Amino acid sequence: MSQSKKKTGKVPAVEVVEEVAAAVETPQPAEIKVETKRKLLFVASEAAPFIATGGLAEVIGSLSKAIARDPKYDVRVIVPLYQDIKKEYRKDFRFIGNIFVPLSWRNQYCGIFEYVKDGVTFYFVDNEYYFKRPGCYGYYDDGERFAFFCRSVMEILGFLNFYPDVLHCHDWQAALAALYLKTIYCFRPEYQFIKAVFTIHNIEYQGKYSLDILEDLFGISYRYQYLVEYDRCINLMKGAIECCERFTTVSPTYAGEIKDPYYAHGLDQIVRRNEFKLCGILNGIDPDYYDPMTDKALFANYSADDFSPKAVCKEELQRMLNLPVKPDTPIIAMITRLVSHKGLDLVKEVIEQALRQDIQFVLLGTGDSSYENYFADLGRRYPGKVVSVISFNSDLSRKIYSGADLFLMPSKSEPCGLSQMIASRYGTVAIVRETGGLKDSIIPYGAGGNGFTFHDYNAYDMLYVIGEAIGVYRNKAEWEKLVKKAMTTDFTWAKSAKYYDGLYRGMMK
Repeated sequence: MSQSKKKTGKVPAVEVVEEVAAAVETPQPAEIKVETKRKLLFVASEAAPFIATGGLAEVIGSLSKAIARDPKYDVRVIVPLYQDIKKEYRKDFRFIGNIFVPLSWRNQYCGIFEYVKDGVTFYFVDNEYYFKRPGCYGYYDDGERFAFFCRSVMEILGFLNFYPDVLHCHDWQAALAALYLKTIYCFRPEYQFIKAVFTIHNIEYQGKYSLDILEDLFGISYRYQYLVEYDRCINLMKGAIECCERFTTVSPTYAGEIKDPYYAHGLDQIVRRNEFKLCGILNGIDPDYYDPMTDKALFANYSADDFSPKAVCKEELQRMLNLPVKPDTPIIAMITRLVSHKGLDLVKEVIEQALRQDIQFVLLGTGDSSYENYFADLGRRYPGKVVSVISFNSDLSRKIYSGADLFLMPSKSEPCGLSQMIASRYGTVAIVRETGGLKDSIIPYGAGGNGFTFHDYNAYDMLYVIGEAIGVYRNKAEWEKLVKKAMTTDFTWAKSAKYYDGLYRGMMK
């Protein structure tokens, strides 16, 4: 009998144990080979395009889609059915049944809705008491809400008769799914071989609660207290790190940084103790969703082969924001949450010195009132040079990405960041501090890269690099080369999806 042979090889790993990089498939006789799909379930508190408050949702929507392109995977995603989920999608959700979910002394209704998009099956957990509220987070009972969500995930598996090979949980809101899997459900035969991955999108938010409510609120026996206890309280992120087979971050540099107390927000000891199962894989963006050639929000469409219409985007943006129309004056933009770790204290320190040059500065974002007030006042004091839009406006953000020349991200810490990738995709050259995913995605111009970077968290280092970028902008031939390089940098999920594929296959061996 003839044998059909498959090539075996290594999938590149990013700071990851060798198992992840060497997942080998055993050749099967061609005539009796049976394809068994690898079953993957993402557990997350939000997912684009249905509901999004930040980068987490975009990662869930884009990564699941990228993995699902591989026919060897059956990819599914489960999220809460929030009140604010977009009606354009919600009207087509299919109700497939309901169960009752035990959570400590409670027994709560759980409706299950289904929707298939881009080869991915999405499930939505319905409970109006917990999720029929504006927004996703910020409620006094968030701990209970996401405990119910995670316990629902475990119960829904039996209802669906779908037991994944890998349960991939994201951030503290989904951490309890890994904890429940390895404590309450690990004794059930159907759950015993499910492996868990936990991804940290931002280590600052860890899910901390009083130890007094471990059993009453979360339904976890005190005999498992050692898994979640840290610094005299419950720490859900710590519990997920302890319980999962692997945990990841959203960039290689951030995987190294969170071992350092400066970045780890108190969790560095746990990270270092478990670093044998840690890896960092850089996020990507969806090139179809962020495409200057087809984006309807833009004043004019363009591509890397011909980005001359970008000048129209700039001119119309200046008109829209009541800035003087000056084609040779560089627009420096920021689209950001107005919070301290985004480097806004550096901007405050030197922005008025930068404004002595022939530049225009545009900021879009909301956040801490102190920063909102400062930048609003800056716009009033520098009319014709500064515009601060204190708002969340997706349409305007696209117009800024396409109309600006430079994009500033001087973050103190940045697990990955997507804005620098989006800006580059639209031909707006990024200026970033070398931290987290900013360091992994933006290579300095002086080294033949796609943007500008500075290392130390120092306002005058940032000011110097802004000056360097403006200097290159004045050299039109060099600037056009740099814009083209930025636009053609591969920020897609294709490469990262291969790393995740290696991670999953290594766990399934």
